[in-house]
Amino acid sequence: MADVRLAEYVFAPHYAAPLPYRTRSAVTLREGRPLGSAVLAELAPGETFEVLELAGGHAWGIAPHLGLVGYCEAGLLERVQ
Repeated sequence: MADVRLAEYVFAPHYAAPLPYRTRSAVTLREGRPLGSAVLAELAPGETFEVLELAGGHAWGIAPHLGLVGYCEAGLLERVQ
């Protein structure tokens, strides 16, 4: 899966449009879903996180201010309307 904004640059079997979310509290951005996965960054409360997929209690997406893609706990995010 890839961000639909990259469709003209990369081929992927599926594309997703990012949905804007905000962190409710401090959030750990990880390389993978397991808690033992490498930590990429710590997101502060109120930071934007662009969700591409929600599954199994995790969100996969982009921390745009850091330019990082990773997983975090979905329950720590709230949808921005």
